[in-house]
Amino acid sequence: MPNPLLSTGDIAPEFTLQSDEGVPFSLTDQRGKSLVIYFYPRDNTPGCTTEANEFNSLLEEFEAAGVQVVGISPDGLESHRKFRTGQHLRFPLLSDDGREVARRFGVFRTKKMYGREVEGIVRSTFLIDAEGRIAELWDNVRAKGHAARVLERVKKGV
Repeated sequence: MPNPLLSTGDIAPEFTLQSDEGVPFSLTDQRGKSLVIYFYPRDNTPGCTTEANEFNSLLEEFEAAGVQVVGISPDGLESHRKFRTGQHLRFPLLSDDGREVARRFGVFRTKKMYGREVEGIVRSTFLIDAEGRIAELWDNVRAKGHAARVLERVKKGV
């Protein structure tokens, strides 16, 4: 049974995943910084490409607010490298090929797809504050316009 979705104020579950840059990315190493972690189902699909490109186009504004952006999906590192290069993404993509991190965050669960129930990543985003707490979360989001809504929240302070 999947873990329930986390709540605002919860401590984000610790994890270390490999990035497409070939280096480990650990949540512990990010303490003292604010972070947007967005979970997406798959590289090079229409919705995931839209979402990635929107975060990428707003990256300078996130960084100016002191917030780093990272994407996580179950795809492997080679898929991430091709996706990142092809879309000219300027933030790291992390490989959660065992879906363990997605399970801990409660975003790997049953969802409807083409009228049937399947297990998979539910597109979700977490704003993590400098102490490692979830400042805000967005569950089961639509890709188009989502990054701008996250940025609006970031601008109110983390």
